[in-house]
Amino acid sequence: MSRPLDRLRGRLTLALGAAEIRLRLRLPRLMYALTRRPAERESPYAELVRIEADPAYRALFFAGLDAALEDRLATRTTVVEEIETAAARLKALIRPGDHERAA
Repeated sequence: MSRPLDRLRGRLTLALGAAEIRLRLRLPRLMYALTRRPAERESPYAELVRIEADPAYRALFFAGLDAALEDRLATRTTVVEEIETAAARLKALIRPGDHERAA
């Protein structure tokens, strides 16, 4: 049973390969347009050039940068407050125990 399916797959593969070759020969521009190509990479400094050249983009970029810095500062402030609260709790737990042991 699998032999007829294998033959059919083989014939379909050959037919599709032949059709692709004919299309490439007869319609090269269409086949070029349909062929996948790796994306072109931008220059590493392309965004920097855009920031310097486009005032509207510069304003958006710096607004986003300011917002990110403010979020980072708020996060750090919150973490520092949590650490100070935890340190105060630990000190409160340790101090009564030290006085009892020393006496």
